[in-house]
Amino acid sequence: MKILSTKKLKPNQQALLISHGFTLVDYNAIEITFIDFEIPLKIENAIFTSQNGVKAFLKLLQSAPSNVNKAEIKIFSRGQKTKMLLEENGLKVTESANYSADLAQIIIKDYTKESFHFFCGEMRRDEMPNTLKASKIDCFEVITYKTILKPRKFDQKWDGILFYSPSGVESYFIGNKQLGEAIPQQVRNDQPLLICIGKTTADAALKYSDHIVIAPATTLESVIDTAIQTL
Repeated sequence: MKILSTKKLKPNQQALLISHGFTLVDYNAIEITFIDFEIPLKIENAIFTSQNGVKAFLKLLQSAPSNVNKAEIKIFSRGQKTKMLLEENGLKVTESANYSADLAQIIIKDYTKESFHFFCGEMRRDEMPNTLKASKIDCFEVITYKTILKPRKFDQKWDGILFYSPSGVESYFIGNKQLGEAIPQQVRNDQPLLICIGKTTADAALKYSDHIVIAPATTLESVIDTAIQTL
């Protein structure tokens, strides 16, 4: 069976698939570039929904130290790996959830009187800022990185394709199918299984196929394990 990963895997991650008899091709469907931004002078609450946002924030703190006291910031994070990265770098996570929509609901329920800085990429999804603003909660967006799509055309057929973000889905289908082109129902059974890291990524993939499975945890390892168990 042939698997395509839309993110380059580490040797031990590759070995997991290869040891189970899969033929693997992996590449980076997107590229992340950090951009210049200023850290606000006063941050009471900080929201991070990706590891890239955390990395950009920490990188700027190291290169241009400010008066920001990391210990005084209440951190709100989406995803297990994002939370882990924050805690590894001395940032205490106050609240966390697997999805942005769930994290926004926690904030609405318990933190309505507070203001937030949302450190995100320029292609960030709307759930977090729109939900908070609709509830009259101040949410100031700080754009920290940009996502560059790296489309690549493949001629071979895949049994499974691993996706880790909505932008990765978009990048793959730019190279391999016209955006918005519907797949006829009669040929869907011949399509590869799209294995997605979470519901948000799966929602993006639904534009192209309903042959989709969602990993039970929002981690790369969970996506790999789901591929092994499902295929």
